[in-house]
Amino acid sequence: MTLEVERFFSEQSPLATEVASFRPRAQQREMALAVAEAIRDNAILIAEAGTGTGKTFAYLVPALLNGGKVVVSTGTKNLQDQLFQKDLPMVRDALKAPVSVALLKGRSNYVCHYHLELAQSNGLFKTREDVKHLAKIVNYAKVTQSGDKSGLADVPETAPIWMHVTSTRDNCLGQDCPQHKECFVLKARKEAMEADVVVVNHHLFFADVMLRDEGVAELLPACNTVIFDEAHQLPETASLFFGESLSTSQLLDLAQDARIEALTSAKDFAALPVACDALDKSARDLRLVFKREGRMAAQATEDIKDFKSTLKTLSEKLGNLSELLEKQAERSEGLENCWQRAMALAQQLKHWQDGDMPETVRWLEVFHHSLQLNSTPLSIAEIFKKQIGGHPRAWIFTSATLAVKQNFSHYQAEMGLQEARTACWDSPFDYPEQALLYVPQNLPEPNTEGYTDAVVQAALPLIEASRGRAFLLFTSLRAMQRAHEILQAEFERKNLKYPLLIQGEGSRNELLSRFREHGNAVLLGSQSFWEGVDVRGEALSLVVIDKLPFAPPDDPVLAARIAEMNKQGRNAFMEFQLPRTIINLKQGAGRLIRDESDRGVLMICDPRLISKQYGKRIWQSLPPFKRTRIESEAVSFFTGS
Repeated sequence: MTLEVERFFSEQSPLATEVASFRPRAQQREMALAVAEAIRDNAILIAEAGTGTGKTFAYLVPALLNGGKVVVSTGTKNLQDQLFQKDLPMVRDALKAPVSVALLKGRSNYVCHYHLELAQSNGLFKTREDVKHLAKIVNYAKVTQSGDKSGLADVPETAPIWMHVTSTRDNCLGQDCPQHKECFVLKARKEAMEADVVVVNHHLFFADVMLRDEGVAELLPACNTVIFDEAHQLPETASLFFGESLSTSQLLDLAQDARIEALTSAKDFAALPVACDALDKSARDLRLVFKREGRMAAQATEDIKDFKSTLKTLSEKLGNLSELLEKQAERSEGLENCWQRAMALAQQLKHWQDGDMPETVRWLEVFHHSLQLNSTPLSIAEIFKKQIGGHPRAWIFTSATLAVKQNFSHYQAEMGLQEARTACWDSPFDYPEQALLYVPQNLPEPNTEGYTDAVVQAALPLIEASRGRAFLLFTSLRAMQRAHEILQAEFERKNLKYPLLIQGEGSRNELLSRFREHGNAVLLGSQSFWEGVDVRGEALSLVVIDKLPFAPPDDPVLAARIAEMNKQGRNAFMEFQLPRTIINLKQGAGRLIRDESDRGVLMICDPRLISKQYGKRIWQSLPPFKRTRIESEAVSFFTGS
């Protein structure tokens, strides 16, 4: 296979005829050979490939040439769709490989016939928009082959109606469903079982590995290669699924579903809707105990008035509903399902209340409308290692950001992959020529009052010099909103006509479309704009980062992991916090140069990059930008003076 792989990354590559932008790159060829060897040896490979390497082709070509069943897992639905609709067909055509490809998403992405019918018959809608959208979904369900909600452009993916016409793991009736034979989820799974290459996402992969719920577990036994793209997201995703979560939203959904089923199948049993209302009220009451949103450790609830008593009431109401559902369960599949859910949720709630799970952190997250009770493992390494053991197959982990100064020990330790092969390829872009790293002088310490104001004032001369065309990335929503206020006032005062966009004004895709169309916009974003955003060309010439993205120290899971590492005599800051910060910063910095012809300035405002000993380790992990601390040099990068 090695010679075949070499041929596809040479000057005479068949890819050159299929892909107009294809250029032979040594880094891409070397990565493809490393992937081919890992597949041949059923080995584990962790591979970092800098922006512009073309890592998608570097893993797809050897995977398709090798044959056998391949699962590719991505961090985002955007990349999942791009792989399925664009990259895979392109590589398949170039290789003339007779492989079949399937896309598998989580069940909430597919219209559910049963819940669609329920929604039509009960008519419990809050807005006219819901009614209008429902009519469109009913028509779509009659003509669609896949049932994938992304295929219905007329109804936004975020429209509330989708919750009523799709299923969840909790409320799916499985084989008891009267519409079982028409099920779009089962159809998608069947196609995935029969396909040579299946594209999933990390959430789906881990939900399935842990819950055996989404169809991936059935794929794995026959699979000889698993590829994780955007693999830097895996520690976070795995932690989520290797733990347990119970939210008041799940309880409200149970109350609503049981109420609807009672109206349909147990009209004569008046106690059931009453019990549903009682559960609904106690779930809402529990959320109202908390005055502000955010995360906190379970121990912190000791100081919160009424938490224990309200949680006890909720547990009682859930138990009461479960008993009533048991009496009515045989009257319909829906009531049986609600009873099973009520028992499972009651068991989870008891687990969390008892707190008898060793090696885990119990914590809460308060959202605007809901409360989530979580238990997260202190370490996922052993669990993950166990999950990928057993059947011999190749495991490929790749991303543009996995290493710290080409060292993978942090990632290997976190994921339990100490035995893995590792390899690192720098970006083929000419960073010293294409880009400048600017760290301004005389900025205050990041935790001082007025820091965001100082950041914006320092960034303004560069925003003017680059004629807009800027991303300003913030580590908190509060700082982003404050910066937006200042920029609005400054643009008005200076009569600057750059369109000002801010995260939250629309979906990420809408904002990026507007940003590209304007060509001179300034976009302010928080976490969701630090990665997975690709703006090529002059529309983006300046990226400003307000602070080094250290995780908040009051994060309960982080705090517990740090305490555990320090207890073991390890240095949690150097081993865990700093590497994570470097990987996050590399993601943010990676927004700037996306193409061989891109030029721009990366402005990192945090003085700790220079003043702290660890700062050197951070900037040495970034691409080899030319560097300056002098404002006039940064300005002249744009003006050419």
